Parts: sequence; structure tokens; C-alpha cells
Amino acid sequence: MTWIAALAAPGMVQPSPAIAEVRIFACEPEWAALASDIGGDAVHVYAATHGRQDPHYIRARPSLIAQVRRADVLFCSGAGLEEGWLPVLLQRGARATIQPHQPGHLMASAHVRLLDPPSRVDRSLGHVHAEGNPHVQLLPANIGFLATELARRLTVIDPDNAETYRRRLSAFQDRWKDATAGWTGRTSQLEGMPVVAYHEAWTYLFAWTGIEQVAAIERLPGVPPTASHLQEVLELARTAGARAILRAPYEPSEGMEWLSDKAGIPIVELPFTVGGLEGVDDLFDLFDVTLTLLETVRDRH
Repeated sequence: MTWIAALAAPGMVQPSPAIAEVRIFACEPEWAALASDIGGDAVHVYAATHGRQDPHYIRARPSLIAQVRRADVLFCSGAGLEEGWLPVLLQRGARATIQPHQPGHLMASAHVRLLDPPSRVDRSLGHVHAEGNPHVQLLPANIGFLATELARRLTVIDPDNAETYRRRLSAFQDRWKDATAGWTGRTSQLEGMPVVAYHEAWTYLFAWTGIEQVAAIERLPGVPPTASHLQEVLELARTAGARAILRAPYEPSEGMEWLSDKAGIPIVELPFTVGGLEGVDDLFDLFDVTLTLLETVRDRH
């Protein structure tokens, strides 16, 4: 059953015919930024995390519980990314309208194609996401899809401002289409560039740019490296001619500095999300800065 059809189903929560200001609880900064772009002055956006936090490991603090209780829309990545804390928030008094299967419950992963779904899931494989990789924000096309989906939800939840949401969506999509065309033209020079990453966080970025990840510093997802694993990564990096070690702002430097010294390649910190680095204030900055930093890696050789 689609969420539109569900609105008419018996027992389902009906959206309010008019809300003075829609309150959006965004689990990650990228979704807070998108919500602000689409909602403008008609919405109040709260970001549960900032750009230098690992969204896997957040505490369900009282301040988050208080914010989610007031929310009309919940906008998160899903696919298990927030499994350690979001269920607790939803159980502690969140409104019925933001519970699963309601129009105010928006999981990004449910509206885009997830990459790298595992063939099996068990503890021996580390912190594996059963549905696929949840870091969907680093593919421009996904942002466009989710902008449209968010606008649809907002027009249902807040019909009095429907025209505002449609107008802002149209303006955003025009800008996003033009920007994406420019970014995509830049990716051709990055195709095939070998790199090492700490965590499998860059899957969508690599799929788009053609960058090749030759090794991961983590021994398994969510599992820190051992000395023997780092030695294996070093050999892989040398064999492939890796250009850089890519790091998200919240990732530990454990193993990175050793590998950088031994392999003679730089550690390059990418923003990963809005607010991850200084000057990355919106989604347009996120892709502009990310590509510029990757081009710097390319141009070193």
C-alpha cells in the first residue's frame, strides 16, 4: 500500500488540514539542509546530528526525545543507519503521524536504489546493513528524488502551504539539475583513481565518479584494524598505486597515519555531509568541495 493510499485506510492517522509551522526532525545534516531548501519559512528544521558526528553512534538524549515529540515530519537515512537510537526516540512519545507507514515518516533509503546489499548478515561480518549501504546522500540523483518525495509529503501534511512547497521544489530542482550537470562533467577525470577508505562510507560517491576503492582500513565494517590487516592494506595500496586515504570528519585516525607514512600517500578529509568541513553550508557546497578536494588528489600525480 502506498503512503497516499494509506491516508484513506481505516485506522490510519489523518494529516492535519493546516499547520502553522511544520516541524521537521532530520536525523542527519544532509536531510536538514534539504528540508530547509524545500520548506523555507514554512518549516522549522531540527538536525539531530552535526557534520562531524558519526550517525551510527548517537545517544537518545533527553533533548532529542523532546524534539522528536514535537515533530510533524521525521526525515532520516534509514536502512539501519540509526538503528541504535532512532527506535528509542520513536518509542518515547513521538506523535503517531511520524511513526512508520505514516506520511510524516520519511526514510531516504526507501526511495532510492540501495547499493551493496549483503548476501548474508551475521555478527562475524561486522556492522553490516541488511538492506544495503545507507549513505545515500553522496549521489546527486538521490538528492533530486528525495527533494520531490519530501515536497509531496509536505503538501499532504500542510496543504495550506502546498503552493509554497511546489514552487520551492521547482526552483531547487532547476538549480540542482544545472549543478549536477557541471559536477558530472568533472567526474570523468576522476574515473579509475585508486584510493583507500576507512569505512565503506563512499559507495555512492565512487559509483558516480568511477573512483576505485582498493582497500578499507577497517578490518570489517565497524571493526578497527589489526596490525596484520594494516599490513595487508599497505600491500594493496602499493600494488594499486593508491593516491590517497579518504577520511570522513568523524572517523578515527587509527591506522591512517601509519598507512600514510608507510605508503607515502596523503590523508584527505572529505566533508561527507553538510557541515563536515568549514564552508560546506549546504548540499551544493557538499558536492563542490568534495570534487575540488578529489581533483587536488588527482593533480598531485
